[in-house]
Amino acid sequence: MEQIAPHIYRWTAPHPEWRSSIEEVVSYALVAGEALAFVDPLLPAEGDARRAPLLADIDQMIDEAQRLELLITIPYHTRSVETLYERYSRTLPTLIWGHPGVKKRLTRLAPLEVIPQSATGEAAQIADGAVLAYTIGKPRRSEYPLYFPGLRAVVFGDAVVGAQGGLRFWNQGSSTGADWYRDVFAATLRPLAAQDIEHALTTHGPAVLADGRRALEECLAAPPVDQY
Repeated sequence: MEQIAPHIYRWTAPHPEWRSSIEEVVSYALVAGEALAFVDPLLPAEGDARRAPLLADIDQMIDEAQRLELLITIPYHTRSVETLYERYSRTLPTLIWGHPGVKKRLTRLAPLEVIPQSATGEAAQIADGAVLAYTIGKPRRSEYPLYFPGLRAVVFGDAVVGAQGGLRFWNQGSSTGADWYRDVFAATLRPLAAQDIEHALTTHGPAVLADGRRALEECLAAPPVDQY
């Protein structure tokens, strides 16, 4: 667990499915008032030497929290959410938030708080007002960038990655070209880009920890990357 800004922490773990031997993805912990929020949390596998120290750090954070919010930006980032729910929900009020598609990835009895899908470009207030979940895409995607007003921070799942010294759209084998990202997709993120963003956090690639709004605005005008 590494603190990267006031009340914002990160850790990495091998990607559970794709290029696991070389690809590390990022998870975040944010302290938003009385809430401790984990975004797309992925624990190292059983037997990984990093798992026990990380869980010890999380245990300490849990001891200081009033409630736990487990936030999923996109269904296939459900990852270790259920493990954390089972570990902490008996002692701390705990909610899981995500798109309805997350339910298919919860294999046990963990309940899901469905993030309302707003009109494209609009946001739903969740986690007792600590987070704004933005609906993006045209057509609408199942991914929600999550904005924390109190921390001036936004967390992206896969739509935006850290690349080329800033932020870039990630074109994951799509047939759409640079013109579509600039003229169609970018427009759905402009309301988010109007927010006061200092920290732009990505699960793939380096985060932007200063002047995140400018970095996002530059992303909206730039071609996508095929590989971060």
